Amino acid sequence: MCHEAALRRFGSEPLEPAGDAYVTAAAAGEPPLPARFTWRGEELGVQRLLRRWRSTKMDRGDTYLKRHWFEFALPDGRIAQVYFERQARRGTPRWWLYTIGYRAELNG
Repeated sequence: MCHEAALRRFGSEPLEPAGDAYVTAAAAGEPPLPARFTWRGEELGVQRLLRRWRSTKMDRGDTYLKRHWFEFALPDGRIAQVYFERQARRGTPRWWLYTIGYRAELNG
């Protein structure tokens, strides 16, 4: 299934990790990046990890780690940005798709 009409930046949508394989190992409090995710019935396979970073939040004067971000290339040439929500409430997704698209569309 191809989502060419939906290849622009958009708000976050939940992702479901697929399988037990990982691209990265868990290290220094960072979650391992699953090798595959399911989104809107489509399997998104991680072909190559491009970069990773973290974002924080302030609460009552203290800084807390909020999200772990990953950007990776898919086999079809699209680029996906996903994040792992560290403080997700019980029963809510921890992995979220933030953007997906071809490089020119994401930059434009």
